[in-house]
Amino acid sequence: MTQTPRLGCICGQVHLQVEGAPILSAECCCNSCRAAGTRMQSLTAAPPVLEKHGATRFVLYRKDRVRFLEGTDLLKEFRLTPDAKTRRVVASCCNTPVFLEFENGHWLSLYGCLWPVGTLPPLEMRTMTGDLPAGSALPDDVPNARRQSVSFFIKLLGAWVAMGFRSPKIAFVNGTLRI
Repeated sequence: MTQTPRLGCICGQVHLQVEGAPILSAECCCNSCRAAGTRMQSLTAAPPVLEKHGATRFVLYRKDRVRFLEGTDLLKEFRLTPDAKTRRVVASCCNTPVFLEFENGHWLSLYGCLWPVGTLPPLEMRTMTGDLPAGSALPDDVPNARRQSVSFFIKLLGAWVAMGFRSPKIAFVNGTLRI
């Protein structure tokens, strides 16, 4: 398997490694990602989360292909609402968003800001563009799906099949971040 560069938070205290090719490299334009991105990037010293057109850059990896090497004690979860089925995890040392996890999901959506400059996998698609405000203009460099596309779900299903239908738990996140 191909290994990517070592990924990490802005200050260097949280490190992780991913193995092999990602499931997908995408931008999400949904209301939740835009609201969470606005809140996360308002934290002290946090890197930008939202792209110029309001999307959040993610690289999706199977959970069994992500290894946290250092700094797991610094990870804190953030949920938009107490009953949200998604949690975003932030490195509390420097407020770098690390990943988004869907409850019972088999993948992690890693934030694009973790990749060293020039190493982020190329963008393949945008999802949930139908949630953008009326009149929003997007480049036509990749497919701009109004919702999650069939190909999006096929890629996720293929990854789940390859994992033997497992959904590993990420249990090392310590505490909650209130934004």
